[in-house]
Amino acid sequence: MTSASVTDVTLRGLGVCCALGNVVLHGLLIPDHLEEKFYIGVLFAVGSAVMLLVAAALATSKRALGAWLTGATVSLGMIAGFLLSRTVGLPGGYYEPGWEPPYGPLSLMAEGLFVLTCLAWLGERSTTRAAPKPTDRVRTAPGSGQRTR
Repeated sequence: MTSASVTDVTLRGLGVCCALGNVVLHGLLIPDHLEEKFYIGVLFAVGSAVMLLVAAALATSKRALGAWLTGATVSLGMIAGFLLSRTVGLPGGYYEPGWEPPYGPLSLMAEGLFVLTCLAWLGERSTTRAAPKPTDRVRTAPGSGQRTR
């Protein structure tokens, strides 16, 4: 296994953990939010279902770009919704005071870490693609002391 593939597996594993953490945290809140403000509960359910699919795709897919981008988009949307619901409020007069410990801070950590892990994966992916191939390196011909390509 190459170092690039070890990095890929590590980042995917962290992404899966963050996505599943997000699913569990929001899944626990769905029933209360369906009663309090129905559309928020539906958004939590849809977001959880999408993040469950993202976790599965990260764990099984050879091409994970779509899963990473989908998960990062959903995570950023959840972070924005959390912040808006505590500042200016959301449609229908939905306003939440405070951070709702432990769910609020834990959700923000899982979502934020997912986005950071996605960025790290994208950076690693571009670095791996830009790395020179062994045939592109300058070598010295055996016994000649001359450099060859």
